[in-house]
Amino acid sequence: MSKTIILSILFISALAAFPLAARGSAESPTAPPQRDIPRSTPLESYSRADDAILKDQLTDLQYCVTQENATEAPFANDYWDHKEAGIYVDVVSGEPLFSSTDKFDSGTGWPSFTRALHQDSVREITDRSLGMTRTEVRSTGGDSHLGHLFSDGPAPGGLRYCINSAALRFIRCRSWRTKATLNIVRCSNKKTPCSVPFGER
Repeated sequence: MSKTIILSILFISALAAFPLAARGSAESPTAPPQRDIPRSTPLESYSRADDAILKDQLTDLQYCVTQENATEAPFANDYWDHKEAGIYVDVVSGEPLFSSTDKFDSGTGWPSFTRALHQDSVREITDRSLGMTRTEVRSTGGDSHLGHLFSDGPAPGGLRYCINSAALRFIRCRSWRTKATLNIVRCSNKKTPCSVPFGER
């Protein structure tokens, strides 16, 4: 790997770790309270396909991010400034991960969320790569690298899930009443829940 590529990776990782308005340490983020949303699809239903299938289905960037722990460029990705109401699912398994309700502008150039849709949908792993200690976030079912978790987010939880757009697929919030795989998500600031299909590719 060339010196230029290594320096670029270090620079991008530093940007994610130290946003313009950092307000805390990324060493020990605290888990937010559990969300009271029932599951309609068991967690075990979401899994990672064989590598050959993934290479065929995913773009080069999606594969590099989710399977090789790469980091996409800030401000040049699909969802950093995305404001539609809906949910974000794992691009590998279709597992529901985050809601637009919990998305906020962190100023970092990556999609940022205050909490996961279901706490058991993501795993936190200590990451000591690139000469720093961070908390890596991976999807539980698909084992996809998603991004990192920091403790400089907005109140009350103070968390920032800094996630790569390339690891996500967005499902717009709309009414689906006849699908078997439905779950209820409160979209945008509306008090009326809408039904969203989970896990459909």
